[in-house]
Amino acid sequence: MKPAVALLASACLALAGSVAVRAELLQPGNSRAQVNDAAVLQGLPQNLSDFGFFENQTEQQPGQGVTPYRLNTPLYSDGAEKLRFVYLPGGAAMKAQGEGLLDIPVGGALIKTFAFDQDGGRRLIETRVLLHRTDGWLALPYVWNDEQTEARLAIAGARVDVTTPGGEAISYRVPNKNQCKECHGLNGAVTPIGPKARNMSAEWLRSFLGEVPKGADTLPMWEDRETADPAAAARAYLDVNCGHCHRQGATASNSGLDLRWENDDPHAFGINKRPVAAGRGSGGLMFDIVPGDPEASILVYRMASDEPGVAMPELGKGTVHEEGVDVVERWIAGMPAR
Repeated sequence: MKPAVALLASACLALAGSVAVRAELLQPGNSRAQVNDAAVLQGLPQNLSDFGFFENQTEQQPGQGVTPYRLNTPLYSDGAEKLRFVYLPGGAAMKAQGEGLLDIPVGGALIKTFAFDQDGGRRLIETRVLLHRTDGWLALPYVWNDEQTEARLAIAGARVDVTTPGGEAISYRVPNKNQCKECHGLNGAVTPIGPKARNMSAEWLRSFLGEVPKGADTLPMWEDRETADPAAAARAYLDVNCGHCHRQGATASNSGLDLRWENDDPHAFGINKRPVAAGRGSGGLMFDIVPGDPEASILVYRMASDEPGVAMPELGKGTVHEEGVDVVERWIAGMPAR
């Protein structure tokens, strides 16, 4: 099975299984492994297993209260397969905030494992956890051992040699604890960036919330990008891959760009906008987006580069996402000249 097909199949199975898992968790007398709530709320657990998030860590089989989910349009990380989970402590409920981020209560957690294909099987590389504690969110990275039996806390980050689905050998970067803040930072605090209602299945949301929030499940499915509306596919991609930094109050707010889905100001998402803080990253080009001309657009130039100091996003990937570049190019090429 080709890696892309395998990834899609895995994601679909996770989505289909999430509702079933949720139903199982609600059954009285459930004997699934219990999560260590004390580890979620305090300290710096040295091993991923200290949390008890998984019934079987190597197989990524979730424990009690831990439910898999998927995103319609995912963030690109060198082609890594991602297995996403949310943990809610007993008796706690998750709430919707319109089409935006889900409100996960204190004591909850988001878990995301990154994996690559190796010799026809899955090799787990890292698991990142976001823990909602009484003083806010804490992001911690855990790196898997060669035996695939445990993941250890990697405060300083790590480098791991992997081969991408495209066959490119790279030194994959696991972010250090402080680098987590660069993507997850908003107004000086750490915050989740992934589970937004607009980018999640209506069925999954209904199973958890009892209703589907207004504006939910509106971002197109990534695998449908070729047939989706070009503007919707591109704006969704930019929202997920760039919007958490390029917005007011975030790491790249000095760019003057706001690449979030909900932004409706064309100038703020780059159309005929001159760069503010691009430096040599502008490539000598004049505008972030030139309608009808992808090659003259700084946004495309930076997305298509793998040169440090030019490439965007700066963190989270070391390779050019050709499919992502194609989606944005198609959107810009179809814009009427202004």
